[in-house]
Amino acid sequence: MNQIRKPKLWEALVPVVGMTFIIIVGILKFELEPHIPIVLACILAALMAKKVGHDWNSILSGVLESINRAVEALLIVMIVGMLIGSWVSAGTVPAMVYYGLGFISPKAFLPTGAILCAIVSVATGSAWTSAGTVGIALMSIATGLGIKPALAAGMVISGAYFGDKLSPLSDSTNVAAATAETPLYDHVGAMLTTTLPSFLLALIIYTIVGLKGGAGDFDPSKVELIRNTILDNFNINIWLMIPPLFVIFAAIKKIPSIPSLLAATGLGGLWAMIFQGRNIGEVLQTFHTGFAAETSVEVVDKLLNRGGVDSMMWTISLIMFALAFGGILEKGGFTEAILGRIVAKIKSLTGLVALTIFTGIICDFILTDQYLAIMVPGRMYAKAFDERGLDRKFLSRTLEDGATMWSALCPWNGCGAYQAATLGVPTFSYLPYSFMNIINPILAIIMTYLGIAIFHKDYKKDVKDGVN
Repeated sequence: MNQIRKPKLWEALVPVVGMTFIIIVGILKFELEPHIPIVLACILAALMAKKVGHDWNSILSGVLESINRAVEALLIVMIVGMLIGSWVSAGTVPAMVYYGLGFISPKAFLPTGAILCAIVSVATGSAWTSAGTVGIALMSIATGLGIKPALAAGMVISGAYFGDKLSPLSDSTNVAAATAETPLYDHVGAMLTTTLPSFLLALIIYTIVGLKGGAGDFDPSKVELIRNTILDNFNINIWLMIPPLFVIFAAIKKIPSIPSLLAATGLGGLWAMIFQGRNIGEVLQTFHTGFAAETSVEVVDKLLNRGGVDSMMWTISLIMFALAFGGILEKGGFTEAILGRIVAKIKSLTGLVALTIFTGIICDFILTDQYLAIMVPGRMYAKAFDERGLDRKFLSRTLEDGATMWSALCPWNGCGAYQAATLGVPTFSYLPYSFMNIINPILAIIMTYLGIAIFHKDYKKDVKDGVN
């Protein structure tokens, strides 16, 4: 049996650079989906892990440990597919679109939608739930208002991740607090200092875009066509809002995500039978394959033809392959070999914060898992924060400023893959419009440079610190 050793720098770089090259060539030259390039990258990473002494069982354990951390998330992805199909069949999503098109103007749509997604995410603790419920309704409303899908998706992402980041119910919030070994509500309070101003700046940008007409071309006749078509094909009433209200209620009562989403899916199925006259066979088929609209109006069919477990299989397979790659990198010690050498050269506090943020973002892309992107830099840089007399809530905040914010902006990260599948917009298409996610890490670095909101173990120095 070979003795396991720490990889040399070049050995650690091979799988990372190799994956980048394989994905770029595979997608740009051969127009492949990212799945097979990532599988090839897994093989390369496994060969390098073998070179530094790991046997097959060790490599496999890294893969399984990585996937095991995401099993609940994978189940949620499948259930959200069922839920979307259920809610469309029930008339819940069509009702959201119908009422939304009646109340929301194109100029106010972007900031209003971002705030709505933020509220739902804070209440549920999940950007995924927010995007999979109110997010899909907002995407449909955006189409009716003539707003570019990529812009609307970026708005949904901004609002959803603002709420997810600040909610005490959020997995990422709890993982960051646990990784940094800081009390949960201390962590949430620290995050407000960067997250709230970032969100306000994003809202200002969305408002300007809406007021200047950059959101798209508003066609009132198209809106009326969509609303009338929905009325012709669905029984629209206020009771159809009960399923999303139930999801919020379940979150407030701290009912776990899987049973609450399953219950909301079942409630949607029941509503489909009661209000839309569907039989149980049609409802169950919708859970599997999604809703198939036949309204003879193309734009409405495009809005409503969605959902089902089948629609999420592309996403689930991508997440599993990406998690396997991340697991091999972590087991082989490649990530630490690359990043551990950098931290020793960082002299300033601004440099340390920037390094922590960028490490989280890099881990989003190479480890492909939001939790790993929080935990890896958290473990690596905790000592450096301690040596500077910084409170651990400053570390936990910094972890989320990078890793959490950018997890939805990587196509092969589980979060990015899920959001792209749910919202129907490629990740790199909505990335430029996810203003909150882009602004947050930049603002965090600027605030550190200016000495604003730097938290020390000596709390008298919390508000202002001139160390750059």
